[in-house]
Amino acid sequence: VLLVESGGGSVQAGGSLRLSCTASGYAANGNCMGWYRQAPGKEREGVGTIDHNGKTAYEDSVKGRFTISQDSIKKILYLEMTNLTPDDTATYFCVSHRLAERQVEAGVRCGSPINFAYRGQGTQVNVSS
Repeated sequence: VLLVESGGGSVQAGGSLRLSCTASGYAANGNCMGWYRQAPGKEREGVGTIDHNGKTAYEDSVKGRFTISQDSIKKILYLEMTNLTPDDTATYFCVSHRLAERQVEAGVRCGSPINFAYRGQGTQVNVSS
């Protein structure tokens, strides 16, 4: 297993949760890490990404409420979620991808986390109104 998420659970609207993702093996060498989510009956939705320089990017639906960070030494990715709403209810997946060196040198960005190569098993987040 390359990516293992934890920290999911149930919370009331307005509450907060912090998800963690421990990376190992090939997934730990990703220079692009991120999260996406999927609610029952809905398409996957990107949440955000963080690159090897610590630069983050977020979907509009979570901007200002969610924060992605990483501990590069411990190989742990975090997703801090605040002011949660029932629309945030979903299974959250940690993802990893490695751009080739020539892509990094060319300034290629990480892109959508939905397309990343490695994915964890997911952790469920339920937000009640």
